[in-house]
Amino acid sequence: MAKKKVSICYKCSNCGFVQPRWLGRCPECSSWNTLEECITDPNALSSVAPGQIASKVKPMPLSDVTAMDDDRFSTGIEEFDRVLGGKGATKRSAILLGGEPGIGKSTLLLQTCAAFSKTKSGLVLYVSGEESSSQIKSRANRLNVDCENIQIMPTMRLEDILDALNELKPALVIIDSIQTVYSIEGGIIPGTVNQLKYCTNELVGWVKEHESVLIMTCHVTKDGNIAGPKALEHMVDTVISFERNNDEIRFLRAYKNRFGSVDELGIFEMTATGLVPVTDPSTMFITRREGKTPNGVAVCAEFEGTRVFLVEIQALTVPAKSSLTRVYSDKIDSARVSRVAAVIEKRTGLRFSDQDIYINVAGGVRLTESAIDASLAAALYSARTGVAIKDGTVLIGELSLAGEIRPVGRIKQRARTAISLGYKTVVAPEKEDGVTVVTNISDLIKLELNSDD
Repeated sequence: MAKKKVSICYKCSNCGFVQPRWLGRCPECSSWNTLEECITDPNALSSVAPGQIASKVKPMPLSDVTAMDDDRFSTGIEEFDRVLGGKGATKRSAILLGGEPGIGKSTLLLQTCAAFSKTKSGLVLYVSGEESSSQIKSRANRLNVDCENIQIMPTMRLEDILDALNELKPALVIIDSIQTVYSIEGGIIPGTVNQLKYCTNELVGWVKEHESVLIMTCHVTKDGNIAGPKALEHMVDTVISFERNNDEIRFLRAYKNRFGSVDELGIFEMTATGLVPVTDPSTMFITRREGKTPNGVAVCAEFEGTRVFLVEIQALTVPAKSSLTRVYSDKIDSARVSRVAAVIEKRTGLRFSDQDIYINVAGGVRLTESAIDASLAAALYSARTGVAIKDGTVLIGELSLAGEIRPVGRIKQRARTAISLGYKTVVAPEKEDGVTVVTNISDLIKLELNSDD
């Protein structure tokens, strides 16, 4: 599509009078030096309609800009606020929410609309291109949510959405989903690359000029990645993934956040009446057993944002059925598992190169922190030798290629959480209250994997 010519005009900042040439005095209101240069650009991606007058943007000193660090809207859901940065969504920001079909994205957003409306922060506009108004109302009745101060708009046309935004000036805008939105300027088929980029630019441009928050849902591929052009993720401020580990538990995790940390993890439980935040998940990833701990099981203290989770790592080794061995691990990177197994083989002489290795994490949470290395090594050694780790033990530390157990951050908080939950022994490479110090893989094995028989 050819770029249309941009024309220059001059607009009075006092009365709004527009004329094609600059004058020192406004002919309409007789004010002096109030005519400012503006542009008429039909292709400009902004909140103004094509052909309207847009003020020409000029540079300004960064020192004169006012920061908006604390200018946030609370969504009304604590776990959602935690993932968005702790205090909620930043005004004039755009959020992209991805997740597999049927995971509960629409449920989460409808509950967010109801909770947000209770904060009295402003009007909510829920735009749905996938469901009718009656379907959304049926879900609202099932979830027993308050529908006051929520405007529903079942449409896929971008022009209708922009007209509603300019008329209602909502504080929270939900687009479910962005792949269904289309504009005649980008073609008539929704979901194409041009449509996604054009419609997202228009919506983000509108929200950047108003005291609003935009949340858009999007489809994902079979691998769980956000579908569509990667540019879509660069155009928004926050990218959030909604994941599941079983039929009830849902995880909310940020992969990009310009206004907060990406380390926080929001946890929800899906019930018959909707999503319920799990406010104290410290022990939900631990299997409570009667009797001794089985072989190949170790417990680590994982930090996710500002919270400590005790997580159970399970390992199994079996002889390889061919000359090529494999590592089966979904929730811990397979390369990390292979590296830890290689260090154990080199430093202790216990062979893993002829074994297939299976790794599982209880509760289905994905572990990426280096502090899990010690517990992963203990679980692998225990699974290979058939000697169980001593009951009531939590292992913390990073494993180096030299076989050292290296310190990690915030060991004191990890140890305090483990002890408060009834664990008798905390093994870590730094001395803290209640911590047993180990500095290498050999000492770790001697301390925790000595058979009682």
